[in-house]
Amino acid sequence: MVAVNASDPPIAATVRILVTGASGELGGALSRAYARPGVHLSLWGRDPIRLAAVAANCHAAGAKVETRSLDISDVSAALAAVRAEDLAMPFDLALLVAGLGDTRMAGELVEAAERVARLGTVNFTAPAAIGAALGERMALRGSGALVFIGSAAAFHALPFAAAYAGTKAGLARFADALRLNLRPHGVSVTLVSPGFIDTAATRENGAARPFALQPEHVAARIVRAVERRQAHLVLPWPFRVLRLFDRILPAPLRDRLLLSLPPPV
Repeated sequence: MVAVNASDPPIAATVRILVTGASGELGGALSRAYARPGVHLSLWGRDPIRLAAVAANCHAAGAKVETRSLDISDVSAALAAVRAEDLAMPFDLALLVAGLGDTRMAGELVEAAERVARLGTVNFTAPAAIGAALGERMALRGSGALVFIGSAAAFHALPFAAAYAGTKAGLARFADALRLNLRPHGVSVTLVSPGFIDTAATRENGAARPFALQPEHVAARIVRAVERRQAHLVLPWPFRVLRLFDRILPAPLRDRLLLSLPPPV
C-alpha cells in the first residue's frame, strides 16, 4: 500500500487513487495525506473552488492530480465516470468519503421524507454502487483496496437522526459483506467509523462536539488502517466503548437513554 511519509523515496510505479468528497475537510485531508511523487490522484467533489484548492496542495506535494466536479447523488453518472476512469488507468485504492449529515429540524415530528431519500442515495446507494463497480474490476486484477467512510452513529438508533444513522448502518453492513466477498480475490475493504470531526461548520455555529478529532488526524489513522488491511477502524476510542454499551444494555434502558439525548445544535 502507499507510504505517505514525506521522507520516503518516490515509489517506482505510479499508484492511482480515487477520493470522493475531496472538496470536504476529511476528503481534502486524505488527498493531501496521499499526495507525493509517484501518486496519481483523481479527486471528486461538489465544490469546484475548494476542490481546486485541494488539487493545488496535492500537486505542490508532487502528485499528479485530476479533478471531477460531480454530485454522486447522480448515481448513473458517478458509475459511468468511475468505470471510464478505471478503464483509462486502473485504481489501486478508492477512498469513498463523500456523504451527508443531517438531523431532524426544529418543529419537525420526523425528518422530511425528501431529506431521508437524499441521505439514502448519498450515504448508502452511491458509495455502495461505486464500491461494487470498482470491487469487481479490482477482483479481476487480483489486487486493490476500498475504503468506506461510515460513522459511529451507525451503532445507535438516534431518534433525531434516523436517516443518517440508518444509512451509515446500512453502509457498514454492506462494507463488511463486500469485504468477505472480495477477500479471496486479493482486494481489501476497510470501514471507517469516526465520531465527531472538528470542521469549519461546527466551529462556526459554536457547537461543542465531545472527543472531536482534527481531519488530519483522522486521515493519518485511515492511512495506517489501509496499510494494515484493517477491516474496521472506530475512532476515537470512547466510541468503541459506547458501541459496546449499546449492545449490552437492556433494550428498555437503551431506549430511555437514546430518547434523553438532545439533538446536536
